[in-house]
Amino acid sequence: MAKKKVILTFPPSLVEEPITYNLIKNYNCMINILKATVRPKMEGRLVIELNGSREGVSQGLDYLKRIGVQVEPLAQEVRHLKERCFHCTACIPHCPTHALSVDREEMKVSFNQERCIMCEACLPVCAYKAMEIRF
Repeated sequence: MAKKKVILTFPPSLVEEPITYNLIKNYNCMINILKATVRPKMEGRLVIELNGSREGVSQGLDYLKRIGVQVEPLAQEVRHLKERCFHCTACIPHCPTHALSVDREEMKVSFNQERCIMCEACLPVCAYKAMEIRF
């Protein structure tokens, strides 16, 4: 099984197209929509997690690119700015997926991008602006 988190940006002409349905039906991909901004006649953005066979996920991503959807890996959009982090741990209880955790021996905050769903719960609680999320 392959698992990939991506950000999809699509033009207004594709907003009303059944993109996620086609990924499910034609490429056997399971889709988990993590965040969506879709408005009629405007550019749309989806943050999704694709699960399926390596071939299905790869073909599904090729399909998206072929029809004009910009596909970016999610990992490029979430950053833990270690130089700003004071390891106060204020963010940790607010992270629903435990993407933020503390190493008890060193008492340092660590960030696991694979677990992050970009819920943005960490942003308002960090006084040092050590988390950066860009769409």
